[in-house]
Amino acid sequence: MQYFRPIAQTDAARPRDALSLAGGSVWFSHCEVLSRGAVPQIIPVSELPDDVKTRLSSPRAAIANIAMDKPAIMGVLNVTPDSFSDGGQHDDRLGAISRAMQMIGQGADIIDVGGESTRPGADFVDNSEEINRTIPVIAGLKLAKIPAPISIDTRKAEVASAAIDAGAVLFNDVTALSFDPDSIALAGDKKPFVCLMHASGDPKTMQDNPQYDNVLLDVYDYLSTRVDACIAAGVPRENIIVDPGIGFGKTRAHNVALINGLSLFHGLGCPVLLGVSRKRFIGEITGEQDAAKRAVGSVAVALNGLSQGVQIIRCHDVTEHKQAFDMWNAMNQGSNT
Repeated sequence: MQYFRPIAQTDAARPRDALSLAGGSVWFSHCEVLSRGAVPQIIPVSELPDDVKTRLSSPRAAIANIAMDKPAIMGVLNVTPDSFSDGGQHDDRLGAISRAMQMIGQGADIIDVGGESTRPGADFVDNSEEINRTIPVIAGLKLAKIPAPISIDTRKAEVASAAIDAGAVLFNDVTALSFDPDSIALAGDKKPFVCLMHASGDPKTMQDNPQYDNVLLDVYDYLSTRVDACIAAGVPRENIIVDPGIGFGKTRAHNVALINGLSLFHGLGCPVLLGVSRKRFIGEITGEQDAAKRAVGSVAVALNGLSQGVQIIRCHDVTEHKQAFDMWNAMNQGSNT
């Protein structure tokens, strides 16, 4: 099997035969052709199969009325006592609603509400407790008529169903709807937008000794099968987002390889979400042990993602990301002319 990774460019001097990457401002004129056990090759876009060319270049449909032709920010709202960088900070209803409103004012396009920590080593939270943590917050946000769509960050169908009934429009699952056997049927029935993330193993043990034959291609293949399963269950491709799952069952080397190869995931024909905010590998590289002080490193990785056409960045530090994205957009706004 061959895989086609667009060699993403943002320079204003764009060749006439270059294609827009997923309909955005990033473009490509060549692709790296990858396959298992073979030396990579570089080919011009004129040699791409027609279906691959279409999949890589076609504009992505809006997600919850948010256009995918420029970077969007998903603000993290953890209503948990034990998340790795902000546990306990927003775990009461009024505090969580206030924080959501603050992030929207700072520029967040989506609010992602989570009631179970998925940090390495985290304990399982039962359905009733997770519902008690998240649903009052989602209901409060809807009552406040916030202008941003709400996402529920959960791996459980019962929690997702309650959240959708309360007003969430996106089901963000770190297990790509595989942890709970009812999740994929729920998605096919209620048809929320869904984010399918790759994770290797359970949060309790996922960092013990993660191994891959080829992390970039293995993650791509996994997400491809999950996209196909969702479509077979009745979820439109236009409703699907994919996330390579940085830090979820990956070493530092795995994370770097995935980030360097992010443009490959546009071949799935879905918007790509990148979540690296404050993660451990940033601390390993920079030496910053305090997760709350990793905003600069997080923004640096996010900008790498934007340069490869990533459409959604999930982050804690909205102000810093929004300022950087505004500058990135200004510097690259002429690259698709």
